[in-house]
Amino acid sequence: MPTVARLLVNWAAAFEDGAIIRAAFFGLLTATGVILYLDYTELSASQPAAIAPDLTPILPQADPDAPGGAAGPAVTTPIEVLRQPLTAELVSGGVLQLTGTIVPGSSQRVSDEIAAHGEYIKIVALDSPGGVVDEALAIGRLIRAKGFDTSVAAGALCASSCPLVFAGGKERLATAQSAIGVHQIYAATASGPLTSQLAAAGAALSNSQTLTAQISRYLKSMGVGDEVWLRAMETPPDRLSYLSTADLVGFKLVTKLRQ
Repeated sequence: MPTVARLLVNWAAAFEDGAIIRAAFFGLLTATGVILYLDYTELSASQPAAIAPDLTPILPQADPDAPGGAAGPAVTTPIEVLRQPLTAELVSGGVLQLTGTIVPGSSQRVSDEIAAHGEYIKIVALDSPGGVVDEALAIGRLIRAKGFDTSVAAGALCASSCPLVFAGGKERLATAQSAIGVHQIYAATASGPLTSQLAAAGAALSNSQTLTAQISRYLKSMGVGDEVWLRAMETPPDRLSYLSTADLVGFKLVTKLRQ
């Protein structure tokens, strides 16, 4: 009668080497996950919940690992102005000036301004550190639907989600002194029980992947090259990859460079 050891050997021999290696790998991966879970549970029990970071859009440092790795052109708009919720103001020359941080409700504010003065608007000028991505996409789509051009003036900023608005322009104008930069989208860290944090992290990951697909399709529909979004995805959220004039033209984000 075969021994237990012989039965185990015969059972293992029935599998290909690759299947055994894969089984061993996934077994180790599962064990590692369990250990990390237990360690994290113990750590969470001994320390207070971390406070979610302040994610108000600011002017991050240039990413030294990004192509070029240099700071962008000087921004002349005071940071206190850029931190304020987005304003939409019709100024001379048929210019709708958008200044400040894109927050919930910004797209409605822009829509209301266009409804009130749309016949006078020719170009939408941007000076913004970015903000809520969904709102930026909505503003960009509205700009394209109305057939407006967009611009970023010398000394103005268009960063984070702002280039999505900029991409909505039928013609997109900038100068060598326009500070245009991109980075990854992000979400606040959840606090509370571990199960809630894990659920929030899973939801954030799912939402970011969905949003990534939406942004990729959006940029393609606006005639902007994929490299813009690739540059954003490889840049940490607390850094900016400023786009050179060669990048802006090569990626088709800018259609015309002004002097």
